[in-house]
Amino acid sequence: MRNSKYTREFRDSSVQLVLNSNESTAKIAKDLDINEKTLYNWVREYKKANNIPIPSRGEFRNVNKIKETDAEENKRLRAENKLLKQERDILKKATAYFAKETL
Repeated sequence: MRNSKYTREFRDSSVQLVLNSNESTAKIAKDLDINEKTLYNWVREYKKANNIPIPSRGEFRNVNKIKETDAEENKRLRAENKLLKQERDILKKATAYFAKETL
């Protein structure tokens, strides 16, 4: 076995950061100043050692995406629309108020 320039603690904490974060593995590797492939290998080794299923290449893109039903999306968009209308109305009133002030 070759000598690693990274300690076991660093490797373990890096893997846990990848597994428990919403950030991409590539971004975490860049932030930690390590090679992206190295971090991917550490994660793969950890998953194999702990019997965690490893998604195939095409599945990696959809691992963290949560599917939203149409009803949930409509509810979210209606709430957002209501908030935007309120903000618009406030800005209209503020514009009218400041227009009066300048006359």
